[in-house]
Amino acid sequence: MDFFKNKYRIASARAPFWDYSRNASYFVTICTKNNKPWFGQIENGVMQLSDLGWIAFNCWMGIPQHFPFVELDAFVIMPDHVHGIIKIDKHKPVETQNVETQNLASPMIMEYLTTKPKNKFGPQSRNLASVVRGFKIGVSKKSRQLHPDFSWQARYHDRIIRNWLEHLKITRYIENNPQNWDGHFNN
Repeated sequence: MDFFKNKYRIASARAPFWDYSRNASYFVTICTKNNKPWFGQIENGVMQLSDLGWIAFNCWMGIPQHFPFVELDAFVIMPDHVHGIIKIDKHKPVETQNVETQNLASPMIMEYLTTKPKNKFGPQSRNLASVVRGFKIGVSKKSRQLHPDFSWQARYHDRIIRNWLEHLKITRYIENNPQNWDGHFNN
């Protein structure tokens, strides 16, 4: 473990050689705290979403509205986690410049942020972490209206998708995840 301000801290799980604001496709897995099956259950290989599952579904589908540089690919909501492919593409035209989200600054602030020296991990409001953070916040706020004790695991897993074959394998994994669920949570 590393130290930060004379306290132990867990080292980042992110690849140290990669700038997560770069245009790329990322496979992410985001889990609920203690793997609690908040989002529903698998019945005969098909995911049956609960109310919180529908919240997670709708928040996932809403990601491009809050982060116009993101395209969504294959994803699945599972009982205790979400798998999805997030593509960052900052070259695509942005139709709406005034997108409201806590993670995007005003144009004047963005101009300042883009002209000052950059953080080695890239701009923190236009990277994979900000997208995942925004998704988790949205799901948490809406879910806690129904279940105040809903919570996410503190971190998430990501994989940088390096080529089309890897993308194909990951897409198949995501699509087949409900059929391959071993049923370790029976409500």
